[in-house]
Amino acid sequence: MSVISSVEASSLLAPVNAFLQCETPESWIEEAKKEDNLRILLTDHLICELKAAQSAMYLLRRYVADDETSKVLLGWLKPYEDFTYRHEGDWESLNTKHLSKSVFNVEGLDPFKKDMLDKMVMLIKEELHHFYQVLEIMHALGFDYKSVTSSRYANGLLRHVRTYEPEKLVDKLICGAYIEARSCERFAKLAPHVSEELGKFYVSLLRSEARHFEDYLTLAAAISDTDIEERVKHFGEVEKSLIESADETFRFHSGAPVAA
Repeated sequence: MSVISSVEASSLLAPVNAFLQCETPESWIEEAKKEDNLRILLTDHLICELKAAQSAMYLLRRYVADDETSKVLLGWLKPYEDFTYRHEGDWESLNTKHLSKSVFNVEGLDPFKKDMLDKMVMLIKEELHHFYQVLEIMHALGFDYKSVTSSRYANGLLRHVRTYEPEKLVDKLICGAYIEARSCERFAKLAPHVSEELGKFYVSLLRSEARHFEDYLTLAAAISDTDIEERVKHFGEVEKSLIESADETFRFHSGAPVAA
């Protein structure tokens, strides 16, 4: 686990904070600091890492992969999905060593699809590695994995996605950027309030998460027929509302706790 200096952390967070339209409410941080909520926080973080990998996988299967490669991609995720959703398998056997873009036939791919392939394969590998790291931390803390319900956050963003192409893809990419940026911001917010080991882990995630949000924005701008600034602003307003408004469910991406 590499350590990031405070100077590097500030540098990584600067574009993230400039992108997001609001900070995490203090009331959410206060709730996150409660020892009783640590298991929920880690479990939801774990599931969010898998969902991030699934979202990237959807983009590859929908826009890049042929039918045969698509089946291989589903095989990448199956052990993680079996463990998370069906409670099958041994978490210690999960690894990302077999994940490689070499399964793709890159002949004939246009520059955009090649760029998406490079970015999304790396993102999938990193998110699944983080998934495993969270499981290691939970195991060390004596937390058995038990499912938790999802927050309203991702669906709250995705319901604003347009239904026709390429606008649908543009919007999905922008949503991905906001989800990754908010994750990055919350890791930084949480780090000072948890154990030293967990804090170091959260800070270590900043490099990849900060890059992920920028990768999504780069792809959105590349595929869009028009300037994406208006759509970025729109989803920023939606995201801000989800983060600042009262939320009955405490999760990693939830809004202001109702009790507060």
